[in-house]
Amino acid sequence: MQKPSLQGEMIVLRPIRPDDADAMWDMLTDSEGNRLTGTTRVFTQDEVRAWCASREEAQGRYDFAVTTSADDEYHGEIVLNDVDEDVRCAGLRLAMRPAYRGRGYGTEAIELVLGFAFDGLGLHRVELEALSINTRAISLYENIGFRREGRRRDAYRDGAGWCDAVVMSMLEDEYRAGRTGG
Repeated sequence: MQKPSLQGEMIVLRPIRPDDADAMWDMLTDSEGNRLTGTTRVFTQDEVRAWCASREEAQGRYDFAVTTSADDEYHGEIVLNDVDEDVRCAGLRLAMRPAYRGRGYGTEAIELVLGFAFDGLGLHRVELEALSINTRAISLYENIGFRREGRRRDAYRDGAGWCDAVVMSMLEDEYRAGRTGG
């Protein structure tokens, strides 16, 4: 299956490739990024290389590299995973390299992937979890139109302690209403 690329104003989302491994490694060794995304597993460079090489053939998911229109460099990733064509739902995950956070790339990436999910794949629901300690991400998701559904208490590690996961989703009618100003 040929996976698509998505063109935005500032960014291009393209399938993750094997040559993204070094940049992904850079992202995965950022302790603050790992803390805010709940990533506790330590990966080896070989595992990251193998992961990047396997994305083209991965079924039930779309792993996109966030790049800019000016270059093809991996700045982060956005993933539509656990795509269930029968129930018409999927999960969403976003992670950006430290130097590319706060530039609007994540917002545009989410909007592009939501368009692909609802208009391209015909999904009904897109869901995600954000760590309660990541208030910036929660605010971003709410500004885009995701709604809080609930909370998974002490679902992730935060150093020696725990933090909650905030469960959020967007339904296709909410997506369409947000695009028409309705």
